[in-house]
Amino acid sequence: MENRDRILAVESSFGLVGKSLLEPGRVLVGEGRLTKLCRRRPQPKVFFLFNDILVYGSIVVAGRWNKNQQIIRLEEVQQEDLEDSMDMCNQWLIKTPRKSFYVAAASAEEKQAWMEHIEDCRSQRLQQLGLPADAAAVKDFAATWIPDCASAICMRCSERFNFVHWRHHCRRCGFIVCNSCSKSRAVLRHISSRPVRVCMLCKVNLESQERLQRQGHNLLGNAWMTSSTEETPEYETSSEEDLEESVGYSSPTQWFAIQESQYCYLKPEHAKPPRI
Repeated sequence: MENRDRILAVESSFGLVGKSLLEPGRVLVGEGRLTKLCRRRPQPKVFFLFNDILVYGSIVVAGRWNKNQQIIRLEEVQQEDLEDSMDMCNQWLIKTPRKSFYVAAASAEEKQAWMEHIEDCRSQRLQQLGLPADAAAVKDFAATWIPDCASAICMRCSERFNFVHWRHHCRRCGFIVCNSCSKSRAVLRHISSRPVRVCMLCKVNLESQERLQRQGHNLLGNAWMTSSTEETPEYETSSEEDLEESVGYSSPTQWFAIQESQYCYLKPEHAKPPRI
């Protein structure tokens, strides 16, 4: 029952806009705060590791209220260890089909614990799905966005950014580009079913790939009318990074021991879901 209460508490912390997290067989393995490198700057995020998904969101009130709930299926996760950078120490890369991003822990020990727990849960999840533990459930991962502060000019035309010449990101390569260099849209199936922003170079590459595919499969007529590149003003809605606010707090990661469905209850305040 403790596991159920903990999951309900996490679910409640995201309010009415959050998705339901309580499902048969789901176990909350651990929770804690990590620093996520967003497009403008590193920001603290709350992370919840379950045995089948990874949930994170923006912190509103530490330990009580979160927003911008994001859910990642563990079978789609791939981790990459990284060296420390000037912006973040104890960092690593989390890659998924829809979004790839850098995160950092408060210490090297906490980083190692997070990476090991995520990989253990991922391997177990793959086994549950009948896949080898070392198999990749997906082939295409989203490009990691280059932070805004990394470039003062468009990475395609070298035009300088200003108050009227804004930064944008190509969803295929992650480069920082201006509006003129990213007017094209493309359907990147692993990211969205809707056209998303791509830079001019990625558009050319995608069109070349499509021509080769058409020739290889000898497709005729309108079979390729659902082309992955389109000139259209529609594109996917902005990610949570465009609207999030930075509210920090200090709290150590809590791991819950799993031993024949018995759990070490380390966070008494989660005995009951918090009232919002």
